[in-house]
Parts: sequence; structure tokens; C-alpha cells
Amino acid sequence: MHEELTALAARLAARGELPAPPCPDPVNAPMIRHWTQALGDASGAAGAWRDVAPPAMIQVWSMPGLVAQKAGSVADDPLRLLNEHGYTGVVATNCDQTYDRYVRVGERLRSTMRFGDVQGPKRTAMGEGYFVTWFQSWYDEDDRRVAEMLFRVLKFRPRRRGGGGRPSGAKPGRYPLRPAVGPDTRYFWDGVNDGELRIQSCADCGALRHPPGPMCPACHSTNRTYRKASGRGTVHSFVVHHHPPVPGRTPPYAVAVVELEEGVRIVGDIVGCEPSEVEVDMPVRVLFQHMDDELVLPRWTPADAPEPEGRDERREEPDQEPDGALRIDLTPTFVIATALATRDFTPVHHDTELARAQGSKDIFVNILTSIGLVQRYALETVPGAVLESIRVRLGVPAYTGDTLTLTGERADDRTLRVRGAVSLGDHLTATVTFKEGDAQ
Repeated sequence: MHEELTALAARLAARGELPAPPCPDPVNAPMIRHWTQALGDASGAAGAWRDVAPPAMIQVWSMPGLVAQKAGSVADDPLRLLNEHGYTGVVATNCDQTYDRYVRVGERLRSTMRFGDVQGPKRTAMGEGYFVTWFQSWYDEDDRRVAEMLFRVLKFRPRRRGGGGRPSGAKPGRYPLRPAVGPDTRYFWDGVNDGELRIQSCADCGALRHPPGPMCPACHSTNRTYRKASGRGTVHSFVVHHHPPVPGRTPPYAVAVVELEEGVRIVGDIVGCEPSEVEVDMPVRVLFQHMDDELVLPRWTPADAPEPEGRDERREEPDQEPDGALRIDLTPTFVIATALATRDFTPVHHDTELARAQGSKDIFVNILTSIGLVQRYALETVPGAVLESIRVRLGVPAYTGDTLTLTGERADDRTLRVRGAVSLGDHLTATVTFKEGDAQ
């Protein structure tokens, strides 16, 4: 199959740009209204999109919608071949959109597609799969390009329960990596559940020790207690993990040995920054993250970073978000309504049983919604700006029942970097570019 797939991809790439199926509808106000309402974009009601469409809607205009025979695309044959050989799971991984100009209400667009490539097989956290990339461009009635998009999906072989995926007997939705809790470590995990970092200490000589153990290595006493640590320290050493895949994690990510202010060392992963930004002696602080309804894990983040991945709802009031954060409750209504508003009828965004059959814990947010939320966050953060591009890289799924929190930072006058976090980690990282002279 691999040779057949590679040859097919080469033939498709050689064909270059080809006409895509017609856009079903002209750019119109009702679809814009449905889109803005579903995504919670209040600027639509304020008239911001009266004459032009939100740029992140560009793919919506060419989505075929719910029809018996969907119009084809340049990626159909590779996707079908992969499906026939057991790679039945599909999840979007990248979407890069560039806007030449905003499209106007009443315009009828046409689009073209060209095939990019197929990369694989690659082992991923979802299972073995192939990355399939293609490009789409949109043109106005005068044949002037108005936007272009790179789109990449992972076609993967779903893991079977009890096999290489979710551990046999695991509850759907549980974070797959569970700590072993015993008599020597229970105090530590009880502390984590209470939002405390507890370090074992000798009840006789006071020496601290970690990892926990039954006997003091200094005086050999078996009397033990614990001390509440400050939760601050520095990176003593670290590695960036790329392979092998780890259930529940999306590589690359940094795992560090953190030296606490109290003098002992503890191992944990670093969140809240890119792995390339981690360095020895970097000050860090602990955060307690809900991985699912039952499990809380201690993780480490740069000392001056905002809460990057989820939040400990038992330690903060609901309105205590990082400054400027956008918090979205991913209710089933939101996930389904936004999929419909973006004309995406892929079953994993509304059919729970089918989503679980593909290895997901539930239905999840589609990528057209994710990029729309990035646009919403960017324009709420920089009012009056005009977007030039949005580049989104997806991480863990944003499942219904979770909360998506978007935060960002200005890299320069024209660039905003956005992170969207859910309880499992980073759902997306994005780079938004504003047109020169329009960023305020």
C-alpha cells in the first residue's frame, strides 16, 4: 500500500492547480450571522461584519455541506486508499490561511485545489498514520485571488481498546497515565488534590527526601511526616521528548528535573512555553492541572508565565482568568452548533458513538471552529486590526464537557501568538499576522 500511495501522491502533485467544486452559495449575511452567533463573536451583532465576511470563514463558503454525494477534492483518492487499508481515523492537524483581502457580501467565489504530499507512515499518539496535505485558493469573479489555505490531516489506524491504545478497562475520557498510589506516596497525592506540593521529611531529624520512601537515608528513622513546599524552583536538567509516542501526550514536550527551593529535586513536564524555550536554571513554579474528572497532576511552568493549560477550578473562582483570556465552555450544543455553522458534517463532531469508535472519548471541536475562535480572540485583543494570516497547529482534541482557554502575547506590532488550552494540554498554538499599518 505504501508504494501505491506514494505513486498516487506524486501523480496528484504533478497535476498542479485544478478547479475545485463550485461554492454552493454566495457570501451572504445569514451564514455570517449563524457563524458569529455560534462562535460567540459579539462583533457580528455590532455590525462589524455587515458588508464583509469574517476572514476565518473563507473555507466555509466552499464546504459542500450535508449532501448525499459530496463533491470531491484532490485528496479524496489518497484518503480513500488509506481508509481501505484500515486507516479509518481522521483528525485535522494544521490549517494555515492567508487573506489577500476580506470578501464582500454578495460576492460569488470559486476555488481551486492542488495536492501537496503524503508523509508516513508515522507513529503518533493517535496510532500509526499518514499526514496528507493539500492547498486551496479562492478567487473572486474577476479571477483575483482573495485567500489561500494549507490544510493537513492525519489519517490513522485507530487503536483498539485493550491493545495499543486506551488500557483495557479504562473509563472513556480518563487520562491514560495514572500514578501508582501506595502507603509511601499517598500523602503526596492527597496534597496534590488539595493544591499543595508536599515533600516527605523525617519526623526525627527533619531531613527532606524525594522520591518518598519508608526510611530516612540520613538517620534511618522510619518516623515520617511532610513539609509543604513553596512550589518554586529551577530547571536542573531536561530532555525534549519526541519518540516513542506516549498516550495522552502530543510531542514534542519537555520533561525536567526541577530543583526546589527546599533543596530536593522532582521530575515533571514543562508547560506554558515551547520546548525550545526551556533552559537549565530557568525559574519555574508548580501548577496543578485537572487531567480528567478524577486526576490532578503537578506540572511546571515558567515562573512568570500565565496559567497555560487548564486551571485548578477548586483554587480559583470562575472569573479569575489570566488577563485578556477568552474562556469557552465546550458544551455539546457549542460543539455541534459550531460544526453546523461551519458546514462541517463530519460525524466525529456530532456523533458520540462514531467518535468513540475511532478512538476518541467524545465528540470534539472541528478545526474550522478552532481557527474561528483564534480570529475572535485576535480581534478582541487588537480591536480594529485587519488580519493577513492565521496559522494554526492542533494538539490534543477539545472534547465536549471541557473548557477551552485562549491566551496570547504580542511578538511584535504585526504578530500575535495564541495558545488554546484544555484539560489535556494545548489544543492549539497559532500565529496571527496583521496587515501592516492596521495593527493597533
